[in-house]
Amino acid sequence: MALILIGINHTTATVALREKVAFPPEVVQRALTELCQIDSINEAVIVSTCNRTELYLGCEAGQRQSEQVIDWLARFHGLEREELDASSYAFEDAEVVRHLMKVSCGLDSMVLGEPQILGQIKSAFAVSKEFDAVGPALGRVFQDSFSIAKQVRTQTAIGQNPVSVAYAAVTLSERIFSNLASLNVLLIGAGKTIELVVTHLYDRGVRNIVVANRTLDNALDMAGKFGGHGVLLSDIPERLVEADIVVSSTNSQLPLLGKGTVESALRKRKHKPMLLVDLAVPRDIEAEVGEIPDAYLYSIDDIAEVIEDGVKSREEAAAEAKTIIEEGLREHLKQQRALNAVATLRAFRENADSIRESELQRALKSLEKGEAPEAVLNALARGLTNKLIHAPSVQMKKASAEGRDEFLLLIRELYELELESE
Repeated sequence: MALILIGINHTTATVALREKVAFPPEVVQRALTELCQIDSINEAVIVSTCNRTELYLGCEAGQRQSEQVIDWLARFHGLEREELDASSYAFEDAEVVRHLMKVSCGLDSMVLGEPQILGQIKSAFAVSKEFDAVGPALGRVFQDSFSIAKQVRTQTAIGQNPVSVAYAAVTLSERIFSNLASLNVLLIGAGKTIELVVTHLYDRGVRNIVVANRTLDNALDMAGKFGGHGVLLSDIPERLVEADIVVSSTNSQLPLLGKGTVESALRKRKHKPMLLVDLAVPRDIEAEVGEIPDAYLYSIDDIAEVIEDGVKSREEAAAEAKTIIEEGLREHLKQQRALNAVATLRAFRENADSIRESELQRALKSLEKGEAPEAVLNALARGLTNKLIHAPSVQMKKASAEGRDEFLLLIRELYELELESE
């Protein structure tokens, strides 16, 4: 079985093209069916995310239909072939396995080490299995990739350190509070950064969410996505009393939270600790707030240091991960070669058994006719010998005539032949 991969990702294609080539769930079954109808393609898995579309295909040995697959991809999405030629990439066999392992480990992601991609690949594999588009070849490749990804996650720090402002803010929250899900969160602003922060918090079980914004409709819209409450900026002092975590990111030119407001809220909270993360430039929270006992204030500069440390840590972990991947690839190929040997050995034995049965029946018929047993045994031995060595003898003469000495050396090794010196 041969493997091929056709794909585009965030490093080769614009978001506009990635949108065009994406496979929404409702078309995946049809796409898998059409792929498996292309000549010699027997297996298919489609990985389609916001950052990549990749087609993993299992083909008959010696048959790789990369050009036909790119043509099909263009037709399926109503694109010109030229649009894909400049942005797509193709891998074969071992490179397919290596690439899938890298993707599964988050080494090929926009954010190094991000964990979501593994779940997306597992989901894509499950869909292909559901529609009977996966066989033994891709099955082994994907299962081995999942194992390597798990090994990388457990043996390296690839996903343990934040590499984005939003993720870093949530990581700081986890360092200070042991159970985020039980906390109240006040988010100031309704832009992209706040949306990423609340998404990470929501993924960690946080449900008590309040979004404060200058425009109430924007606050309500943001909060509504996560089952929270939207309020105006003027409501912050009242809401601050309940807030365990405050994250602010607005375009305000003046601070929105001063030392006095935070002190007042902490007194009413009976000095229950409060984490304040200011992601705005200029700052939304006065620097003096950091002087208040029980108020843990972090600015964008503090977050930047966390991110820098995270990037360095992930880069070091990525180097370790690549070593694990290469070891995993070698083991996968070793197992694959062993499976290939099993198939060849089975065919070799079946051929020998067929010859043995044919010669045995011939010998039995000779005995039934009353021929001398010794003559029958000699004929049986000659017949077995001649038929067993006929095909190898023909191929050795052909190889010798073509100057393929390595073939003859292999035969000597295979049959442990020692030639007399000339």
